[in-house]
Amino acid sequence: MTHPTHDTQTNDPQVHWYGAEQPTQPQPYPQPQPPLGPPPAASEPPTGGGRGRRRWVDVGVAALVAAVVAGGTTAGVVAATDDNQPVAATSSSSTDAGSSSVKAPVTQPAGQPVDWTKVAKAVEPSVVAISNRSQFSLSEGSGVILDDKGHVLTNNHVVAGASQGGHLTVTLNDGRSYQASIVGTDPSTDLAVIVMKGATNLTPATLGDSDAVQVGAPVMAVGNPLGLAGTVTTGIVSALDRPVTTSTESEGGPAALQGGGTPVVTNAIQTDAAVNPGNSGGALVDATGRVIGIPSSIATLGQSSGGQSGSIGLGFSIPINEAKSIADQLLADGSAEHPFLGISLKDGQITQGAAQRAAVTVVQVQPGSPADAAGLKAGDAIIAVDGESVNSAESLVAQIRERAVGDTVKLTLVRDGKQLDVTAKLTARASQ
Repeated sequence: MTHPTHDTQTNDPQVHWYGAEQPTQPQPYPQPQPPLGPPPAASEPPTGGGRGRRRWVDVGVAALVAAVVAGGTTAGVVAATDDNQPVAATSSSSTDAGSSSVKAPVTQPAGQPVDWTKVAKAVEPSVVAISNRSQFSLSEGSGVILDDKGHVLTNNHVVAGASQGGHLTVTLNDGRSYQASIVGTDPSTDLAVIVMKGATNLTPATLGDSDAVQVGAPVMAVGNPLGLAGTVTTGIVSALDRPVTTSTESEGGPAALQGGGTPVVTNAIQTDAAVNPGNSGGALVDATGRVIGIPSSIATLGQSSGGQSGSIGLGFSIPINEAKSIADQLLADGSAEHPFLGISLKDGQITQGAAQRAAVTVVQVQPGSPADAAGLKAGDAIIAVDGESVNSAESLVAQIRERAVGDTVKLTLVRDGKQLDVTAKLTARASQ
């Protein structure tokens, strides 16, 4: 199978990798490879019909100055002392812990501007700052309190390496700090659950429904950007079902030192609320204070476009419905299973009347797979999943990844010039 590469354009968003370390090279899009399930190792980018290469960055923040400038790219400026430890920024949240009686969901007056002060007071006690001191570095991120037992949902790349000699510290909105340990991680979705040891008087977050989110809806991001805990930023949902691929850390340490990490494909919520290194694992909430997403990555500009690596108004969050499904599995047994379709793909085009449109071409169907049972054939061009358009192999992978094992999906495809629908019941991907 051949995969033509993108034309590289100097003004495209670039990956600047934040986490415990930054790789010597930006992580590319993985090419679509069989079978469709958790994406395989990254290699070539998928074809894009002449589009420039898009790159994304995980938004954990590393303390090491060397990590900030590694790989010849410019990351966000992180002040550090001579011993490579972050300069402590004296900050407090916008509310005094325990003093707020506001709880999510917050009722907003009809026809009035959103009262973000109320939302912040309701949400901030449920969002924590996470410090991960490992053998590689000291890094920081954010997390969302799931229950009164001290379980916290965050990104895998925020806590990567902590299970092998690293130390996790979770700091609450009121300044209390607790040691924490890993309950379970899922590198394929870049999600993890940790638990605070001995934490009491907690305020669990109120989770919303990411399937109900609409473009243009007001949102607030809450987290620990650049070590500044209790920071809130506002904006709108600027797009939905945005396929975003990043490469995250493995449990053994940074991708840069492990020969590559696990490629993560997310059907993300895109927002223009400012998200910066350290926001990873925090909360994206709606106007009622319900968590609708977990911020995990941002688009940044390359050096040729000025070297800006902080927020440029393109932040991406894992939808909370997907995150909750994974969190529930991690809480149950420390691991998660993923949906499997069983096809290999490449980007392509189809002709509809006088127009052409992007599609996803089936290269091969795995015998005995859900795709095989559904009657998919090599050469089929898939154009939609459950009525939602797909125009690249990456977007189809993201659509399948968002669903759960046992779900039935409707695939709209074009075969021999005719459009038809087939249904497939997703099974669990076998262990490799």
